[in-house]
Amino acid sequence: MLSSILRTLFTLCIVWPVIWLWLGLRIRHRERLPACGPAIIVANHNSHMDVFALLSLFPLRRQASVHPVAAADYFLRNKAMAWFALNILNIIPVSRKGRETNPLAQCEQALRDGKILILFPEGTRGEPGKLAPLKSGLWHLSQRVPDVPIIPVWLRGTEHIMAKGNRIPLPLFIDVNIGSALSFHGDKHLFLDELRQQLLQLQQQTSGEQTHE
Repeated sequence: MLSSILRTLFTLCIVWPVIWLWLGLRIRHRERLPACGPAIIVANHNSHMDVFALLSLFPLRRQASVHPVAAADYFLRNKAMAWFALNILNIIPVSRKGRETNPLAQCEQALRDGKILILFPEGTRGEPGKLAPLKSGLWHLSQRVPDVPIIPVWLRGTEHIMAKGNRIPLPLFIDVNIGSALSFHGDKHLFLDELRQQLLQLQQQTSGEQTHE
């Protein structure tokens, strides 16, 4: 209960004022966002601001059911960070060291419980404006819950707002372009290639420039 109250206060007093008032979101195809779970939101990843931008797309009453999927070795590296990540950001931690039999077990269970996951298929923050190779974790997760829709999203601007070394977000717009839902495909390479092409198409629509392979 306490964590829920603190998460609500953090959203109302910090996240929304920064995202909506200081920065501003320009959203294309907001109607493609899932009204409820289970669903997986996948997006390009260039900045820590990406998570806050994506969380801001959902109304306050849905915040508790939205879980960013994040690297355990980074977000659980000390007690203070772990408490904030688990209780305020509401993350599901995933090990990148491959020691667990099924590192995506918590993600799978969350989807079976009707939650919405935010996942960055590149695996880590990449070079601004470029889409890094996609990791296969999403395919393995989708294989276990093949009926769960996957909604691709392209983010533009977060890489400039919180560029490396910036402590205060620069007052620049964030563009969010939401694609049509994708379905699971049994062929891993075709699945990842289709997702990649969808993300690159969203990038081109957002920027009006040539996509970066």
